[in-house]
Amino acid sequence: MKSPRESWTSRIAFILAAAGSAVGLGNIWRFPYVVGTNGGAAFVLIFLVIVLIIGYPLMVTEITLGRETNKNPIGTFKALAPDMPWWLIGAMGVLAGFVILSFYSVVSGWGIAYFFKTLDGSLASGADYEGVFFDHVESPIAPLVWHFIFMTMTVAIVGLGIVKGIGRAVKYLMPVLFILIVFLVIRGVTLSGASEGLAFYLSPDFSQITWRSWLDAAGQAFFSLSLGMGAIITYGSYLGKKDDVPSSAGWIVGLDVFIALLAGLAIFPAVFALGFAETEGPGLAFITLPAVFAEMPFGMFFGGVFFLFFSVAALTSALSLLEVVVSWLVDEKAMSRKKATIYVGLGIFILGIPASLSMGAVSLNVFGMSFFNFLDFLQETILLPVGGLLTIIFAGYVFKANRLRESANENATLFSLGKWFEYLIKYVTPVALIIILIVGFLL
Repeated sequence: MKSPRESWTSRIAFILAAAGSAVGLGNIWRFPYVVGTNGGAAFVLIFLVIVLIIGYPLMVTEITLGRETNKNPIGTFKALAPDMPWWLIGAMGVLAGFVILSFYSVVSGWGIAYFFKTLDGSLASGADYEGVFFDHVESPIAPLVWHFIFMTMTVAIVGLGIVKGIGRAVKYLMPVLFILIVFLVIRGVTLSGASEGLAFYLSPDFSQITWRSWLDAAGQAFFSLSLGMGAIITYGSYLGKKDDVPSSAGWIVGLDVFIALLAGLAIFPAVFALGFAETEGPGLAFITLPAVFAEMPFGMFFGGVFFLFFSVAALTSALSLLEVVVSWLVDEKAMSRKKATIYVGLGIFILGIPASLSMGAVSLNVFGMSFFNFLDFLQETILLPVGGLLTIIFAGYVFKANRLRESANENATLFSLGKWFEYLIKYVTPVALIIILIVGFLL
C-alpha cells in the first residue's frame, strides 16, 4: 500500500525550505561575479526589475500550480491539462533539476574542499591562488571525491523525506546561513578602503549596461530563485489550501534577494579595499576571495567562515533540486523514497563526472564548450527560460490567469493579488521572457 503523501508541518517550514532552495550558489558564487562583470550597481537595479516583473509572478505561479494538484511537476501539468502535451513542461523541470545538480554538486564540492584548504594553510598569504584553484579543478580525482561527499549529504537528507529530512535540515541551516553572511558583511564594510567597493556596488553607472547585462540578470533571477526547474512547483505541492501563497512567495523572493545583496555587500568592499579585480568572473570566489581573506587580520578564520557559508547555501539548494526528480519517481512510478533518492543521486553523481573532468583533466567538448560549460549553458539559456516561458503561458491561457489569481488568493491574509497580476501573467512577463530568449540566441 502506498504511504500518504507528506506535507509541510507549517508555512514557516515551507518558506524556509523554498528560500533555502532559492538561496544557494546563485547568490554566493554567481551573483557577485555577474555583478562584477556587468558594472556593479546599475546591474543590481536591472536584476531587481527582472525579479519584480518575472521572478515574483513566476514564483506565485509555480507555488499555486503545485498546491492546486499536490503533485510533482510532470503530474501537475498532467492533472491540469489531461490528454495534452503540457506535461512536457514538467518533464523539462525534472530534466533541469537533474542536469543542474550534476554540475552544481561539482562546484559545491569545490566549496567544501576550500573550507579545509583555508584551515590547513593552503590559502595563506603569498600562496599561488590561481595555481591552487586550477590544480584542484583540473585534478582527475580530488573534485570527484568532494562531489561524491556533497551528493552523499544531499541524498541522506532528501531520503528522510520532507518533514524529517528537508524540513528539519533547513530549520537549522537557514539561521546559520544568515548569521554567517551578516558576520562577513560586518567584516567587509569595516575594512580600511571599503568605501570604493561600496561605491561600485551602490552607485549606478548605466553606461556599463548592455543587452548582455539584461540577459545575465534574467539568467541570474531564474538560477537564484530556482524558477523553471520544477523545484518551486514540487515544494508548493506539499502545501495545503490553508496556506497563504502571495505573502509566502513574497517572503521567499525577498529572502533570496536580501541574501544575494548581502553577499555582494560582504565581497565587494573587501575586494576593493585590498586592491583586487572585481571582474574576475567565475573565479571570484575561488581565486580572488582567498587572496582577499589572506590579507585580512584573522584571514584564515574569515575565509573558513565564507566557505562554510558557501557550502551551507549550496546544500539548501541541492535538496530541492534532488527532490524534484525524487518526487516524480515516488508519485508517478510508485518507487519508495529511499530507493528513488539513491538511484537519482547516483545518476546525478555519474553525470557530474564528465562535467568535472572537462575542467582540465580530460578534453571533453560539446559545441565548442567544455562539458561543464555546456551543462551550464543548457540550463541558463534553454531549460530555465523556456520552462519559465511555457509555464507562464500555460498559467495565463490554459489554466487561465483569473483562475490562477483566485487560487493563489485563497486564504491570503497579508495581502491579495489584484487584477494587475493577471496582466503581468498574460502580457508583461511572457513578453519580457520572449525578448530575453531572442536576445540570448542572437548574442
